[in-house]
Amino acid sequence: MHTSITHTLAHELNVAPGQVKTAVDLLDDGNTVPFIARYRKEATQGLDDSQLRTLETRLVYLRELDARRDTILKSIDEQGKLTESLRRDILAAESKNRLEDLYLPYKPKRRTKGQIAIEAGLASLAEALWQDASHNPDTLAEQYINAEKGVADTKAALEGARAIMMERLAEDASLLETLRQYLKQYAVLRATVVAGQEEAGAKFKDYFAHQEPIAKVPSHRALAMLRGRNEGVLQLALIADPDQAPDSKQSVCETMIAQHYQLSLGTAPADRWRKQVIAFAWRVKILMHLETEFMANLKERAENDAIDVFAANLKDVLMAAPAGPRCTMGIDPGLRTGCKVAVVDGTGKLLDTATIYPTAPKHDIEGASKTLRRFIDRHGVNLIAVGNGTASRETEHFVTTMLKQADLSIQTVMVSEAGASVYSASELAAKEFPDLDVSLRGAVSIARRLQDPLAELVKIDPKSIGVGQYQHDVSQHQLAKKLDAVVEDCVNAVGVDVNIASAPLLTRVAGLSQTMAQNIVAFRDENGRFNDRKTLLKVPRLGPKAYEQCAGFLRVMDGANPLDRSGVHPETYPLVKHIAQKTSKAVDALVGNTGLLQSLTASDYADDTFGQITVTDVLNELAKPGRDPRPEFKTATFAEGVNQISDLKPGMQLEGVVTNVTHFGAFVDIGVHQDGLVHISALSNRFISDPRDVVKAGDVVKVKVMEVDAPRKRIGLSMRLDDTPAASEPSAAAPKPRDKSPKKRQDKPAAMGSMADAFARAKRS
Repeated sequence: MHTSITHTLAHELNVAPGQVKTAVDLLDDGNTVPFIARYRKEATQGLDDSQLRTLETRLVYLRELDARRDTILKSIDEQGKLTESLRRDILAAESKNRLEDLYLPYKPKRRTKGQIAIEAGLASLAEALWQDASHNPDTLAEQYINAEKGVADTKAALEGARAIMMERLAEDASLLETLRQYLKQYAVLRATVVAGQEEAGAKFKDYFAHQEPIAKVPSHRALAMLRGRNEGVLQLALIADPDQAPDSKQSVCETMIAQHYQLSLGTAPADRWRKQVIAFAWRVKILMHLETEFMANLKERAENDAIDVFAANLKDVLMAAPAGPRCTMGIDPGLRTGCKVAVVDGTGKLLDTATIYPTAPKHDIEGASKTLRRFIDRHGVNLIAVGNGTASRETEHFVTTMLKQADLSIQTVMVSEAGASVYSASELAAKEFPDLDVSLRGAVSIARRLQDPLAELVKIDPKSIGVGQYQHDVSQHQLAKKLDAVVEDCVNAVGVDVNIASAPLLTRVAGLSQTMAQNIVAFRDENGRFNDRKTLLKVPRLGPKAYEQCAGFLRVMDGANPLDRSGVHPETYPLVKHIAQKTSKAVDALVGNTGLLQSLTASDYADDTFGQITVTDVLNELAKPGRDPRPEFKTATFAEGVNQISDLKPGMQLEGVVTNVTHFGAFVDIGVHQDGLVHISALSNRFISDPRDVVKAGDVVKVKVMEVDAPRKRIGLSMRLDDTPAASEPSAAAPKPRDKSPKKRQDKPAAMGSMADAFARAKRS
């Protein structure tokens, strides 16, 4: 690996070059990020999965940069124009923009006006006028008139000379970098409405006359304005001189160009021509070039931010607490077509299905109740999952009423339906339930995602889970790559029971391909459950390298070797045996023996094969074998009588579940079919710059209703429970008043000043 890449990555990650080199070598050798992060800590000195993902992404960029650098050096050298100074500049370039700036004068291109002028012999005229302002342009240009070369008169000669100098200025890497840095600091992005599009583009009205520093445009606003431009509603422009008067005839950047070349422009004969060269070069070439570059960079930065938001929310959803292996009834609510019901056992196996009609228009309460009671009695149902779609609150009310009348204490939980319909219609669902109606498959998915969100959601394209922001406006390739990495990291962080896992879940295990995963399931179906990890080596196409990568993440519960149900990698089994011998314990007596294991000192068992970091990890894993990093299962309790937006009143205090987190706040499901928005300024009494510092998707939170706009389906919420809604009704309007009234804030909530804008952004996303 190029030494400069190692040092660049080390500097960016704030780690030692040796750590970077080792990590890159491991990646190049075909090792996966989860494997390196978990089982090669000794080699990388503890680089975690986040650092390794960043390293992996930047490594690709820097290698592409190096490859481009080599191509450029070769091209310029073949032209015979590669000087030692230029070589040093190219080797020192740290970005693709800088590299391409240096290459501009030497890049093969179509014949330009400047090249044609040079061929006509006008280069010396351009040089003379540029260097010496005492020359009279018209007088000097007369010497270059040549009809055979296309120079008919002095005007043509001066235009040709101007074209030569304009191209020189536009290809001056040093000048471009100076102007680029100025624009980064002072330029603004200006959005204006396209004439006649005011009504059609009303959703973009916040940007009909908007401007802000381009370096500080947040991703959600950038993507909104870019979408407005793509839809023909907005015009976007880079304004280099936002503080100048509209009638100003000269840009600050034109003055900077003159200063860059140390030109003192006054009233000398050639100064008018030189000013013209600078003005044309700036407005026609340089500004257009830099505006295109800045817009592309803005889009890339905004896309990356949006993708990061999606990835963070996806991780929170996937790592949500599982209800566990309990017999679960899933209900996919509906009105005219009825509610689809499916019962699955603790392993997710389908036991029973039905369609009931407890809601309008049939209102068959008695028949629906009998069906659910029959399922509960027959299968021992102890958990009910109700999808949060159409008629969800009505269905939930029916279920809780039925349970209360039957004196049954079965927990009922509202579950997100996002992506359930995608799974229902998928090829995977068709193979799993070929004879089951598509709508009933959705009920199965709802039940299973309550049991284990991770195991069920991996069957769905991550983009369909619905926790993104402007997801259709970003690079779909980059989005898919990022989300796939998140899924992989989550699956491997939790671990997978190889004897019950589906092929889609196994596919996400480090080192396993889709074919290998399917082969594991087929092998299991043919030969019965795996009794130990070593048997995996008998699976077709699962060789030693794949086994090395996946073995530590696959669990064999109740197998022959107690270590196989833990996260201890088979390569460290000899270490465990050594620890067992030194402590005079059997291996199975070590597993879970927290008191003994915590009393051991890692350094006492470290040697040349297993270092202290590895020993520490093994001791920790033995103390809590196969521990699940996900939180304890808990759910929100929606307020009775609050089923739709018209039931809400300012001042109500409710419990809800965070469904999505963006840069400008968090969306919370409070049980009325329309998520409310907690603006970033209303998330906490202290200042926060990132909503994720306070909440994440899946959190159960208490909120106060601050604003209700039923016609536009907007609900403003606050997590600062002492905030007072503007013109609010008495707090007694809340369905469940607090026992103790907190002291009211005297100031107006900061969230309200931005609520309308935030809702507008949310609607566009």
